[in-house]
Formats: sequence, structure tokens, C-alpha cells
Amino acid sequence: MIFNSISALGAFIINVISGLGVFSKFTWELFCKSGIALRRPRLVIDQVHFIGNHSLLIIAVSGLFVGFVLGLQGYNTLSMYGSEEALGLLVALSLVRELGPVVTALLFAGRAGTSITAEIGLMKAGEQLAAIDVMGISPLRRILAPRLWGGVIAMPVLGAIFSAVGIIGGWVVGVLMINVDAGSFWAQMQNGVDVFSDVGNGLIKSVVFGFAVMLIALFEGWYAKPTPEGVSRATTRTVVRSSLAVLGLDFLLTAVMF
Repeated sequence: MIFNSISALGAFIINVISGLGVFSKFTWELFCKSGIALRRPRLVIDQVHFIGNHSLLIIAVSGLFVGFVLGLQGYNTLSMYGSEEALGLLVALSLVRELGPVVTALLFAGRAGTSITAEIGLMKAGEQLAAIDVMGISPLRRILAPRLWGGVIAMPVLGAIFSAVGIIGGWVVGVLMINVDAGSFWAQMQNGVDVFSDVGNGLIKSVVFGFAVMLIALFEGWYAKPTPEGVSRATTRTVVRSSLAVLGLDFLLTAVMF
């Protein structure tokens, strides 16, 4: 029994190390073949539109309701200390530093990440990637690289939209519904939010999360088994691994930045 447990643990560790090696090799090859993003920017622009436009509605609606909740919860907490005027600062810092990049990345993984994985997996199952390779065109350069950079560009934009809509939601609840002074709401926000240390770090988080989500989505689609069951499992792994990667990277980046 003990021998079997040790053997299973060893096999698991070997599989994890092997998987990390394959992922690192895939990432390196993809970056080396990303020059098409500069030579043919139209391919990247099309992916920015496809990924960002299709994710915009869920990002905006989610940001609005997160702002509503922050306005209510923030007011209840601040009123205990007589600091209701700082509601705008609380909402803005919560969204710009943490909730904006993190929640956007999680929604992005669930919406765009699974879509990219399924698309690549189905192209592999239909032998479209093999056909492109036979014609002398690298699928990594023509198919995967534009999607990588399109997602990386779209992610910070969606994060900014999420934070902006969330702040508007907090203003609606705090100022229009609870009657917090509008001047104090905006003044506290303007004085307390720093462009570089707060907005800039949130932007960096969004870019890092975009890289993580897109690399995992493309990797899972590229190595998915060319069967319906294989593609479905790959999309499930994309959501799980992207979410864990986003939360882990968020802790590391927060520890370094703040």
C-alpha cells in the first residue's frame, strides 16, 4: 500500500514536470513566431474585435452589478465610522486594484478562453491545422499568434471598461439612492486614486492575466484530443486552469506591487 502510494505520487510529480516542460516549449515557440502580429496587424485587429466585442456585454453588465454591490456594502461599512464621504474612494480602489482585473480575467477565461480552445480543438479535429501545415504555413504563426496578441490587447481594455462601469454603478447606489454627497464622492476618489500606483498596476495585472489566459486556452486547444470528448475536456481544463492561474498570479502581483 505504501509502495503504491509513493509510486502514484512520483508519477504525478513526473507528469506535472513534463506538462510544465511542454507548456514552456509551446510558449517559447509561439513567442518566436509572433512576428506576424507586426507584419500583418489586420489579423490581430480582427481577433481583438472578435474576442473583445463578444465579451463586452457580460463584462459591462457584471461591472455594473459589482459596482452596485460595492456601493451598498461600502456604505454600510463606512457608516459605522462616519466616513460615508469616502465611498467613492473605496469603490474606485476596490475596482481598479483588484476586482476590475481579477473578475474581468475570470469572465474572460469563461467566455473568450473556452471559445478559443474549442475553436482550435475543432480545427485540429477537422484536420484544418494539418492542411495549413501541408501548404507550408505555420499554424502557430497564422492561427495561434494573432489570437494570443488579440486577447492580450483586449484584456486591459475590457478591464478598464469593467472598472469604469463599476464606478458608475457605485455612484448610482451611493449618490442617487443613498444620497451621499456627490462632490465628496468624486473628490475623495480623485484625491485618493493614483494614476501610476493604482491604475497603472491594475493595467499591468490585466496584461499579465491576458497572457496567462490566452496561453492556457491556446495550449489546451492545440493539444486537445481530436474528438468531441477531447475538445469538451480541453475547454473544461481551460476554465479551471485559467482561473487558478489568475488567482495565483493576482496574489503574487499584489504582494510585489502593494
